[in-house]
Amino acid sequence: MTKENFEIAVSDFYEMSGRLAEQYGRFWEKTITQPTSAEDPSASVLSDFSAAMQQLGTAMLENPNKVIADQMELLKQQQALYQYTSLRFLGQAPAPVVEPDPSDRRFKSEEWHDNPLFDYMKQLYLIQGNSLMKMVHDADGLDERTRQKVEYFVRQFVNAMAPTNFPSLNPAVIRKTMETGGANLATGMEQLMKDMEGSVKGMLNVAMTDTTAFQVGANVAVTPGKVVYQNDIMQLIQYAPTTEQVYQRPLLVIPPFINKYYILDLRQDNSFLKWLVDQGHTVFCISWVNAGPNLRDKNFEDYMLEGPLAAIDAIKDATGEKEVNAIGYCVGGTLLGATQAYLKKKRRAPIKSSTFLTTLLDFSEPGEIGVFINETAISALERQMNTLGYYDGRQMAFSFNTLRENDLFWSFFVNNYLMGERPAAFDLLYWNTDSTNLPAAMHGFYLRHMYLYNELIEPDAIELDGVKLDLSKITVPSYFISCAQDHIALWRGTYKGAQVLGGDKRFVLGGSGHIAGIVNPPQKKKYGFWTNDTLPANADDWYADAKHNEGSWWLDWQQWIVKQGGMEMVPARQPGSDALPPIEDAPGTYARTRIDDVLK
Repeated sequence: MTKENFEIAVSDFYEMSGRLAEQYGRFWEKTITQPTSAEDPSASVLSDFSAAMQQLGTAMLENPNKVIADQMELLKQQQALYQYTSLRFLGQAPAPVVEPDPSDRRFKSEEWHDNPLFDYMKQLYLIQGNSLMKMVHDADGLDERTRQKVEYFVRQFVNAMAPTNFPSLNPAVIRKTMETGGANLATGMEQLMKDMEGSVKGMLNVAMTDTTAFQVGANVAVTPGKVVYQNDIMQLIQYAPTTEQVYQRPLLVIPPFINKYYILDLRQDNSFLKWLVDQGHTVFCISWVNAGPNLRDKNFEDYMLEGPLAAIDAIKDATGEKEVNAIGYCVGGTLLGATQAYLKKKRRAPIKSSTFLTTLLDFSEPGEIGVFINETAISALERQMNTLGYYDGRQMAFSFNTLRENDLFWSFFVNNYLMGERPAAFDLLYWNTDSTNLPAAMHGFYLRHMYLYNELIEPDAIELDGVKLDLSKITVPSYFISCAQDHIALWRGTYKGAQVLGGDKRFVLGGSGHIAGIVNPPQKKKYGFWTNDTLPANADDWYADAKHNEGSWWLDWQQWIVKQGGMEMVPARQPGSDALPPIEDAPGTYARTRIDDVLK
């Protein structure tokens, strides 16, 4: 290719990119956001982001020298890229100007390196995208929350405009289109239309896995047990023992109510619930309802009264034991903390130890989800929920997916709609798509009083069932396990929550993220965990003196729990008793109910 031909190709590339950007913008407006009015939460979120972007513009105008310096660096890199590409066309092999991050899987096709034109497009995209993100990061005068919003918004734009997302610019898609005569694009369009039909209005819930490959109770959530109690909000599962003797004190597991409980029971080789049973625990687990409009008025206090408190009473009927050990996962841990504070004020003490899995009690560091937490967005969401009677779990799934958009959205966008392929069968992603609706009153209370106002850590600021809560009065032993790469419950934020409670506390930091760091069976020998027998005020001070341990935190927890008392051995308990006869086999009706079933 001559220099003249190369310049023509580059010019064509810019023109094509512009047209595709314009087309993509229209597509995004129509099929992803679809803001319809000021009452629409999507419109309110965009309005909030727009205000943040205006603050960014003001900050840049007040420091033009920094913007000019960033622009000059951008021009310098673009010129270096032009020279690099010219040398490549001359048969030389210069060092790239910029390379993708090793974790970036978008440019894995060989053509992105071997073909000079695709290599040029890749590097030009990376240079421009990195420059945009750097300008945002370097801007002075922005508060941290505004900077977080702007970085999120700009990152969404940068990653949306990747050449990999356009059929005419992605070499793998071009190759597939030539091989199939365009059948991949036709199939992809059919799949896109199907996914749009199954998505909540204003968002595209892209298919992540082959949902026909899984059935709850058949090949996921298969640990044997019985539903022994149920009410409007939850079913209580008691698992069948696998040991001849069990610990005297039963164990209650409180999973998050924003997803199904069976993330803790996906397969036999990674089921935390089965592992607990195998260690000799009598395990009870709450399975939350998939709410519809009929439960609109169920509030956070109802989730406490009809959730863990009702479960504790049922466990007493089933086993004769008045005391339990309790485990709360994510928002289930937040509910556990609130329940303990309530019981303390009521001078009741049925929970003798508490374990918090990636749990926020102090919401001052909410993680990346904080970009959606503001008065404007929450007020609009409350209006929508009051109309519907519930919060559609697919909305939350979409929001969380945009926090890891390349892995959880765009990779599937390319695979499903451009390559025309179906996603592989993956149980974790099946669970991720099996969302649950939340009652309007409960979710509004949770967002406003926990995330927005951070009142749970303030003594007497939150009142449930006529009782004002004070977490500092909790004195039972507590075990906190958080995860180093968790982007939903930042570990430094969960550490702050551990500081609030009274009593003896053990804080452990696992590897990986919100799911993999928790579902980390010992036989896998993955990730490891950090421990420190002290609990200094600052999380970084804790980490500086922490010891890294190989293996799974599960074993560390087991050693801790047997020291908490009430762990004498008694004959194994079979699910169901005269007081609590079995209702149905685990995992139960609530776990099997999908959003489509609720909204029919």
